[in-house]
Amino acid sequence: MEEKIKELKNSANGEIIVPQDKNYDEARSIYNAMIDKHPGVIFKCKDIEDVVQAVNFGRENDLEVSIRSGGHNGAGLALVDDGLVIDLSEMKEIKIDPDSKTAKIQPGRTLAEVDKATYEHGLALPSGIIGTTGIAGLTLGGGMGYLSRKGGLTIDNLLEADVVLASGEVVTTNASDHSDLFWALRGGGGNFGVVVSFTFNLIPVKNVYAGPMFWPIEKAEEAMKFYDTIIKDASDDLYGFFAYLIVPPGDPFPEHLHMQRVCGVVWCYTGPLEKAEEVFKPIREFGPPILDFVGEMPMPTLNGLFDGLYPSGMQWYWKAHYINELTDECIQENIKHGSNTPSVRSTMHLYPIDGKVHEIAQEDTAWANRGARWAQVIVGVSPEPADADKITKWCKDYYEGMKPHAAGGAYVNFMMEEGQERIKASYKDNYERLTKIKKKYDPDNFFHINQNIVPAD
Repeated sequence: MEEKIKELKNSANGEIIVPQDKNYDEARSIYNAMIDKHPGVIFKCKDIEDVVQAVNFGRENDLEVSIRSGGHNGAGLALVDDGLVIDLSEMKEIKIDPDSKTAKIQPGRTLAEVDKATYEHGLALPSGIIGTTGIAGLTLGGGMGYLSRKGGLTIDNLLEADVVLASGEVVTTNASDHSDLFWALRGGGGNFGVVVSFTFNLIPVKNVYAGPMFWPIEKAEEAMKFYDTIIKDASDDLYGFFAYLIVPPGDPFPEHLHMQRVCGVVWCYTGPLEKAEEVFKPIREFGPPILDFVGEMPMPTLNGLFDGLYPSGMQWYWKAHYINELTDECIQENIKHGSNTPSVRSTMHLYPIDGKVHEIAQEDTAWANRGARWAQVIVGVSPEPADADKITKWCKDYYEGMKPHAAGGAYVNFMMEEGQERIKASYKDNYERLTKIKKKYDPDNFFHINQNIVPAD
């Protein structure tokens, strides 16, 4: 194998990293420090030719292969023990066409980088809420965030993708070419190939009226009911996700709130700014809030608001559900666990997935949860490895408590490695179709370090 790796180094444009190299530990580190995997080879690809070489090298040498772009995956599926990591983080080309309102983006870009490029043209791509997230993994799992109600999921704005298949062939897929593959990529994860370029539709968004608003934990029941009503009746220009949290002890939060347990909503209003005060008048009258940081800001500022609070290298454990309704029993279960977060950065978020997301049919993309109203994520987070068991237990207990109120399955980007039945539940009636497309494009399941879709028999 040493000789083969040497040959690969000689022909590659990018860097080949092996365990003996000084930068190996840096190259294998990912967002979640709870994951500690030791790949045999890391190929930092510079271009599509490198990706083709990497795929061929993995296949010809019978190596297990993982794909990494942003490295944010909670389960650590960007890495593989002993095998080959195809690292796309240095493939960063981005082209914005303001006339057609489209963007062509390579997989090494983060959401913060995409936001910065689109903002200059008064445009935005509906995506996530953390700027350091990679565009590739977020897109392939679905892509939900502040602009979901107004602009749909990230996959709903995908127009085309260039993909390196398990065979090493490069194909362009869209609504008319390889349309079955295009359907599968929109929510089916990294199961079908390595996407080396995404072309997206962009929507007109520049500055928004947005930010966090907190209420005392004692008002959690009233706050959740109020929030549910507001979102249910709101125009698609108003978005907000609900959260349970401990107020971090530092700027910009006022000192008298530091370390207090609170509930809150992070709002994003994309309508006319002159109407923002009117829209928020009834929201501000509720409570009233003990913190109100809602105001005009650039969209990239909102998307990076929590980047400092969640730097790379912390302990993370994730659990998730889809929720249809916030019944009284559901709210009480949330209060029980949400008011007992085990660390400052541990939290629960409820993301609305209605509005524009509901305008697309369940069978139109692989993402199969158009009927749900909420995606719930429960995350245990701490900088301390000693807290790993504590934050994991809290997540699991919260998750189990929510099961009777859940709709089945979960957003695949919020899942740990939870087994095949959980994956099937997340894709619902679309799973069988996905297995057939998997058999066509990856019959040997070469790409299986992911939330895996097994090829049809």
